[in-house]
Amino acid sequence: MAAKGQDGDDVDHYEVLCLPSGEEGAALSVEQIEKAYRTQSRLRHPDKRPDDPNATADFQSLASSYKFLRDESLRRQFDARLRGRREAAARAAATGVKRRKAVSDLEERERAFAAGGGQYVDPDELARREDKRKAADIDRELNELKARKNSRISGPASTSAHGDKKGGSTENGVKTDKGKYLKVSWEGGADYYTAAKLEEIFKQFGKVEDIVIKTKKSRNRGSAIVVMASKEAAKTALKNHSVYNVFPVPLMVAPVEESGPAFATPPSEPPRAINIDGTGFVDMEASVFRKLQEAHKRKQCG
Repeated sequence: MAAKGQDGDDVDHYEVLCLPSGEEGAALSVEQIEKAYRTQSRLRHPDKRPDDPNATADFQSLASSYKFLRDESLRRQFDARLRGRREAAARAAATGVKRRKAVSDLEERERAFAAGGGQYVDPDELARREDKRKAADIDRELNELKARKNSRISGPASTSAHGDKKGGSTENGVKTDKGKYLKVSWEGGADYYTAAKLEEIFKQFGKVEDIVIKTKKSRNRGSAIVVMASKEAAKTALKNHSVYNVFPVPLMVAPVEESGPAFATPPSEPPRAINIDGTGFVDMEASVFRKLQEAHKRKQCG
């Protein structure tokens, strides 16, 4: 093992003798250093490496480092120098983390400033506005679908044999029971929670029918829709807020407001098979109602 130069600051004399460095090296006894030197001198003697042109220089470095560490005064100074290097590296790493955090915060403020039309807007307020905008988009699309469906229907609407008395569904439409829906959100890493991890958390309150992860548009914020099998299970999940605060990335859980008949499929459009086991990673706005509509139709046919 060759060192760059025995008088240079880049030489770690412990490593030259194949010993642990840092605080562990500083705790080694003289006997342990002597034992390591004897072992390495037998292994790295030039006579045992006749084809290695660096064998002599390596052996001289070994002897020089051993002599250096045998000197108590030089060894104390060397240990102090290594300790200073480690502390400087730790400070540099901490500074790097703080700098990256500052850059991230600055970028977030700039995005909020641009989204606010040249005026600063709090990022949380911006997120609330975005949630309201998406909810309005969903309502608009559902109303358009309902209008298209009504325009295709001629004559009195026939009621499905499986329709319930609480305003159930027609043959091609589904009443979305949003009392079973939970809106889940978190901050601290959009990829932290997967559908499988969320199902593991919420199944303690009852059966989970589906979980739809929102398409990621932010590195820090994540959200999903969790569909429980019953309203009672959803209410139980809402009552147990303390459960969600024990995770490294806490969850925020809120109900989704009730609505009327929410989705209709045109008669000419065949149903598509989906995964109702809660492992789909698809866009929330476009998929959650389609999944529930198809699940409801399968229950009726079953």
